Amino acid sequence: MKSLNDIKYSALDLVPVRKETGPAQALRNSLDLAQHLERYGYNRFWVAEHHNMDGIASSATSVLLGYLAGGTSTIRVGSGGVMLPNHAPLVIAEQFGTLESLYPGRIDLGLGRAPGSDQLTARALRRERSGSSDDFPQDVEELLAYLGERTPQQRVVAVPGMGTKVPVWLLGSSLFSAQLAGMQGLPYAFASHFAPRMMHEAVRVYRDHFTPSAYLDKPYVMLGVPLVAADTDEQAEYLATSVYQRILNLIRGQTLLLQPPVDTMQGLWLPHEREAVGSFLGMAVIGGPAKIRARLDVLMEQTQVDELIFTCDLYEHADRLRSYELLAQLMRG
Repeated sequence: MKSLNDIKYSALDLVPVRKETGPAQALRNSLDLAQHLERYGYNRFWVAEHHNMDGIASSATSVLLGYLAGGTSTIRVGSGGVMLPNHAPLVIAEQFGTLESLYPGRIDLGLGRAPGSDQLTARALRRERSGSSDDFPQDVEELLAYLGERTPQQRVVAVPGMGTKVPVWLLGSSLFSAQLAGMQGLPYAFASHFAPRMMHEAVRVYRDHFTPSAYLDKPYVMLGVPLVAADTDEQAEYLATSVYQRILNLIRGQTLLLQPPVDTMQGLWLPHEREAVGSFLGMAVIGGPAKIRARLDVLMEQTQVDELIFTCDLYEHADRLRSYELLAQLMRG
């Protein structure tokens, strides 16, 4: 039985934007966070492709990864994930092959099959490209081929990219990518930080379908977990109101710009909205060190996963740093 202290811990940064400081400061904060987490012993630092969202500044994912990798030295950096239907596999192979060539042994390529945006934005991204989520399995195979060794019959190659063997992960919030990741023998990350309902079933499906491959000899599972850690339970609950407001605005189709914490959410949400936010954050760990530890111990007992990746979208950058610092102290035992 694996315990919390037996596994790796990582971070997924959504590069949250505040209205008064804008995307430039959000991007600088992301690098500062990566540098701190490198010192705290985190395994990897991922950013995700989102589009047409005013509160998330990681849309140009591979560009941002170059900035993050160039400002750090040991922590793995990667995508959590690149939304592959938005891109030709060759383009992604070249981008991540370039990153791997510049920062060898530190780059991860996590792939998702959703657009990372609304359908109108997806059309704006793709224009004449016919890519869709239905093509995802074939696109993954094509991408893996570009990153592998050249075959005698191969006429199109990725330069850089060919032979780099950048580690590819499949990401998902349903059962489709879980089954595909298992059949392909790839590591799997489940998006329980925003879609926890199918977590246990997805992990089971992945493990049941896992076939050893050139990439992995046994299943490897990582779960996303929303985090709000503070020195006391009361402080954590106060800081978490920024997260609640962000998810509430997402549900309402309003701005995702970070909002300052409030003393109470009463009057800000309706009962059904409170329930929806609670469902969205069903895997969240919110509290002081003891409460965080107890919740994570239960999660590990139930899932026996190999790694946890935490998201933490707090209004003040200093509070995010402290939250991740407290978590690192817990994970190191």
